[in-house]
Amino acid sequence: MAKCLKPICTENHVVENKFLQGIIAMPARRVLEIKQIDSLTKLSDYSEKEVMKFHGFGKNTISKLKNYMKENNFSFKDQ
Repeated sequence: MAKCLKPICTENHVVENKFLQGIIAMPARRVLEIKQIDSLTKLSDYSEKEVMKFHGFGKNTISKLKNYMKENNFSFKDQ
């Protein structure tokens, strides 16, 4: 029987901060940390189109982010 293998990225990169924990999935959070986006202020410097190009970001993640940003009076940069 084959062993279950953990993705290498989860072992090599542990997300240090709690930014967006419980809002978006871990792969997307790792990308934000790598790009040093650790606040809604920094995230609002990007357009929705730019963020969609990040690994782990699809329609569902963008939708969750937009709702969360709106609740906190932030939005993506206009394209």
